[in-house]
Amino acid sequence: MTDQTNSGSSCCGSSCGTGAATDVQVHGVGVGVGVTTTYKVSGMTCGHCETAVSKEISALDGVTAVTAVAETGEVKVTSTAPLDQEAVRAAVDEAGYELVGRD
Repeated sequence: MTDQTNSGSSCCGSSCGTGAATDVQVHGVGVGVGVTTTYKVSGMTCGHCETAVSKEISALDGVTAVTAVAETGEVKVTSTAPLDQEAVRAAVDEAGYELVGRD
């Protein structure tokens, strides 16, 4: 798990932009199959934020892919079965952000 915390501003202390979404594919797992859920996460402001959230969520059992978009606050998660929302919340909290809910 990461040690990053977010105080409501950019995680890197400067504006590093929000370019393209950050995609994380979990290797060795059936990528592209299963359940896809979109979550809303507050506090992401840049690519570093996207990476931190994606890394924590991708560590959950059954997750095969994660796409985080700081600009919209959306995190799309593909998993082999529906995920426990409290486990997702804990992963997002660990990254230093807040899970607002599911879309």
